[in-house]
Amino acid sequence: MTFDLVVWALENGASAADVQAAHELCRQGEHVEGVPDPRLVAFYRAVTARYPDRGPSPASPWAAPLHCTTDHVEMKLTETCPDQVLLDIEQLAGSHGLLLFDPQDGSVYPPPTPVAR
Repeated sequence: MTFDLVVWALENGASAADVQAAHELCRQGEHVEGVPDPRLVAFYRAVTARYPDRGPSPASPWAAPLHCTTDHVEMKLTETCPDQVLLDIEQLAGSHGLLLFDPQDGSVYPPPTPVAR
């Protein structure tokens, strides 16, 4: 069994309903064409720097390679994925201004508010 998460690069101010609608369009085969959103490229590079998604590894949190498109990255995580990986994904999504979608229950998590230092 896997646990799926999807990070979405939608316009600023996108609502949970916007994310859910975009995900449903994707599931129906409707995809945005063009160049990948730079926020997704940066997210992909950051998450795979910590957790490479190519090549077999018993320590990998990925049940399958990441699926990258122009407006989202789908991640299939193993059922034994450590909580730290989930926390890292949430932090990286927030730091890149992406919305995190849980297709299991339809929850959308906005990026955490950055803490001023």
